[in-house]
Amino acid sequence: MTAPVASVTLGLTGASGIGYGLRLAECLLAAGVEVALVYSQAAQIVAKQELDLALPARAPDAERFLRERFGDAGERLRVFGREDWYAPIASGSNPSDAMVVCPCSMGTLAAVAAGLADNLIERAADVALKERRKLVLVPRETPFSAIHLENMLRLARAGAVVLPANPGFYTRPQRVEDLVDFVVARVLDHLGVRHELVPRWGRGE
Repeated sequence: MTAPVASVTLGLTGASGIGYGLRLAECLLAAGVEVALVYSQAAQIVAKQELDLALPARAPDAERFLRERFGDAGERLRVFGREDWYAPIASGSNPSDAMVVCPCSMGTLAAVAAGLADNLIERAADVALKERRKLVLVPRETPFSAIHLENMLRLARAGAVVLPANPGFYTRPQRVEDLVDFVVARVLDHLGVRHELVPRWGRGE
């Protein structure tokens, strides 16, 4: 396991699988990690479609809404708008220890691979790469085109961790939540955050 992080930037984009990102936020906050959250307009649409969850459009409203959802641990959550260029995570002088984009759309993945920074999610990812901070991208797409694969290879060579949302079944999941936790657990492992979401391979039955 890598050294633990104290702060994480979390980007939610418009790929299917918004539940992965929200569960990850919950686990990070519960572990005492400070979370800077940014989500795209498409992520709002997906949240409504998949979870019947109406994420507020304005960052202050979203922060209040999510802090209430996450309880006492929500005090460690900050929400920033997509165009908030004054956010700390927009600058290499004040980046988080790590960044995760979960779920990561192919559009966002392509933008990060090309070094674009047209919104705060892309800029924060660009900062993570240039400052040699951990960047974990969780794409949720199938099948992958040659363009998708080339972008992933480019990002892996640049130092990012490409961690597709592919849950394992050797843990014998009983619920959808178990499948979500499998993927979230792998992200937490790469961030050095301790958890007990799933049993470790080779331990126990």
